This record gives sequence, C-alpha cells and structure tokens, in this order.
Amino acid sequence: MANLDSVLQQLRQEHKQAQIQVEKLKEAISVIQGLGSHSSGTSANGSRPKRTISAVSRRRMAQAQKARWAKLGKGPQSASKASGTGPKRIISIAARRKIAAAQRARWAKVKAGKKKAA
Repeated sequence: MANLDSVLQQLRQEHKQAQIQVEKLKEAISVIQGLGSHSSGTSANGSRPKRTISAVSRRRMAQAQKARWAKLGKGPQSASKASGTGPKRIISIAARRKIAAAQRARWAKVKAGKKKAA
C-alpha cells in the first residue's frame, strides 16, 4: 500500500506541474495573439476599424471619378460607344428566308442520315 501511495502522490505532483505548464502556455498564446492583432490593424473581433474620410477628401474623390467618366465619354450611358459597338444591324426579309431554308435543308440531311442508320 505504501508503494501505491507514493505513486499516487507522484502522479498528483506531475498533474499539478502539467496544469502550471498549460497556464503558462495559455498566457503566452494570449500575449502573442494580442501582439498580432494590433500589428495587422484589426480590432479585437477581427474586423478592420471603420475609416472616416473627410468631406474634402470625398469631394476630391468624386471629382476624380467624374473626370474619369468624362474621359470615357460623357457618362456611363455612352459606355457602349466606348467599347466599339455600333448601331443594331437589320437583316432583310429575303435574307432571313434564305437562312431559314438553308437551316431546314441541313436538318433534313441530318434526319435522313438517322433514318439510314436505323
């Protein structure tokens, strides 16, 4: 029994030392996390702090954006002209009928090929 008591006492001491070690590790982790979050510019919850921009800066940004749109060509509605698309082309009725007839002939050829295979 004396042998079991000494083993039990030794296990309790090792458990106590392990708990102390765990506490030291937790403390070191929290210190390192605190250093990391402050250096990256994030707040405690992980999101970036909200930036406030002065009215003068906002006005300057708006003027710069308007200048960019003006350079492209008088605003966003004329963006299609800037990309090079022209007016919509219209096909004549005769040309449409020719295209439709050619397509019908192609389908007839495909269907004829299926009948021969079957």
